Amino acid sequence: MSSIDVVIPCYRYGHYLSACVQSVLDQDVDDLRILILDDESPDNTPAVAEALVREDDRVSYRRHTANLGHIATFNEGIAWARADCMLLLSADDFLLPGALRRAMALMDANPAVGLCIGRALVLNDIGSMRPMPLDIGPGDDTSPVVLGGADFVRWIIRSGARNVVPASTAVVRTSLLKRIGGYRADLPHAGDLEMWLRIASHASVGIVKESQAVYRRHAANMSNGYTGDNMLADLQQRKTAFDAFAMGCNSAMAEADHLYAQLLKPLGQEAVGHASAAFNDNRMDVSRRLADFAASVHPPVRETLAWRLLACKRLVGYRVSTALLPAVTLLRSAMRRPRS
Repeated sequence: MSSIDVVIPCYRYGHYLSACVQSVLDQDVDDLRILILDDESPDNTPAVAEALVREDDRVSYRRHTANLGHIATFNEGIAWARADCMLLLSADDFLLPGALRRAMALMDANPAVGLCIGRALVLNDIGSMRPMPLDIGPGDDTSPVVLGGADFVRWIIRSGARNVVPASTAVVRTSLLKRIGGYRADLPHAGDLEMWLRIASHASVGIVKESQAVYRRHAANMSNGYTGDNMLADLQQRKTAFDAFAMGCNSAMAEADHLYAQLLKPLGQEAVGHASAAFNDNRMDVSRRLADFAASVHPPVRETLAWRLLACKRLVGYRVSTALLPAVTLLRSAMRRPRS
């Protein structure tokens, strides 16, 4: 079986670090290394990491003297890796038993696969766990699937042009990653999405249909900064990721330009939906900026029913629109009701 390096970036997650590292050490693979990259955490990360190094010689530890941010930390981990495969695993997540063996077995059996992903479970602050939604396409419930690069991009499009890949499950072929380059500094939020698209333009993607890892959802998750009034920032980051795919991958994937246009369509539709919701909440400036983004990213969105309903709400104003909202909701419900 191939060798694997696991890089564990850590910032303020010292209280999660032991469980994360132990979940990797417990994997049933022979050739394994772990690097903990501490981005100058102000908590007990150094003490926890140093204890882990003393307990197992497969674990190494580096601490930054200044906070570099997660993108630079990720790229440092990529530069360190030398095994056949590698995984970037956030210190607040952890692997499930057999995850690495399942991923590497699929990759060993399919040399064209450059990225292997799988299902993940979501663990919240109160301790309850649920599966992360992941429509992983054809095949039965347990057999792994291999998608060609273009088919993987189409899967992203069908999923709403958003990142649906649990990063904690993403095992990558190291030589490919070093060849195509690391994470982009201009994509602090959508870096993973852009990376998966870039890999898919050069290789196939394998999908393990079993749960591979656990993703912790808590107040300190970085993605929390891209919700609510900051939803536009999420959309803009995804647009930049798609632009990078179109500009950088069209020589490697013949369909890149066509797929790029398809990626923009659901992005524009989602922006209109958020613009309408912001209008209903009387957040008019947010609504306007989201609508402007939708029209710029996918101009045909102005011909959709959702856009026309938003235009009607703008025309009559917030008070009248709010008063009419219950009637509109009842009408929509009646229209959806099957006829006898």
